[in-house]
Amino acid sequence: MNDLITKLTQIPSPSGNEEKLQKIISDEICPYVDSIYKDTLGNLIAVKKGNYKKIMFCAHSDEIGIIVTNIDDNGFLRIAPIGGVNIHTAIHQRVAFLNGTKGVISYDESVEKVEKLKFSNLYVDIGSSSKEETENLINIGDVAVFCGETIISKDYITSKALDNRIGVFVLINVIKSIINTENTLYFVFSTQEELGLRGAKTAAFGINPDIAIAVDVTDTGDTPNCKDFAVKTGRGPAIKIKDNSIICSKKICDYLKNIAKESNIPYQLEILQAGGTDAGSIHITREGVHTGAVSIPCRYIHTPGEMVNISDVNNAINLIKRSIENDFNI
Repeated sequence: MNDLITKLTQIPSPSGNEEKLQKIISDEICPYVDSIYKDTLGNLIAVKKGNYKKIMFCAHSDEIGIIVTNIDDNGFLRIAPIGGVNIHTAIHQRVAFLNGTKGVISYDESVEKVEKLKFSNLYVDIGSSSKEETENLINIGDVAVFCGETIISKDYITSKALDNRIGVFVLINVIKSIINTENTLYFVFSTQEELGLRGAKTAAFGINPDIAIAVDVTDTGDTPNCKDFAVKTGRGPAIKIKDNSIICSKKICDYLKNIAKESNIPYQLEILQAGGTDAGSIHITREGVHTGAVSIPCRYIHTPGEMVNISDVNNAINLIKRSIENDFNI
């Protein structure tokens, strides 16, 4: 577990630049699937052939980051967000560009109150002294991700990009564990989820699945003085009922709950009042798709120190594996 999770989390994969991560995924799963291909939007799609329903599983392979919009005369980089970057979380964080250049985010000294910061006030300092020096390393349009070491203890994993490398990890393990299947299984490692669930939409249109399950992280309500939220780390994966992008298929929710009960897998029920997952774009594809979602509880989402409980990860793998073995008879 440790080596693969570290490898997955530490490879940079900002939205629109998922290729390096997908190469790692492809190498891991190639011996266990019948075919692998990419579609026009860059989704990596692996297929295990069966004879009946088409079942789509989806975990996005991108992460939040920043993009360079301008370089000033002193070599500082002006930036814009890729996905849901919190301005105040970003301050004084280190970032790494795809070519290995690293820098730190700070903000204009003219800003009197930090709470009134705008992204236009932020810049990246790469230790350059001139525009010319910076342009030898970085150009407008270059992208970077946040730096965050992967730490794995007895019970928890802490790292940048667990949203959604932990979902990717879950599906990789499911693929390796399934030997035979009555249904045809499509495992989609989607692109550009952080920019509006884009890759999953085109992937679902092309596959036209009968049933779909998205695998992603969700928020938690188990830290000091946090907002009221029923999902806690260490109490099992969450079966999504609703978020801002979807009301999940009752048939899928009931099916997953029954599988969990029959298999003695702990689970929680999730109603997320902000945000969404790839399930949101999948379920309204073509004439509609019966869609659900399995979520891994994650603290500090969209920071360099996201945290998940290892038992939740293992139980998510078991829940999805058992759902496949029961052939989705709904």
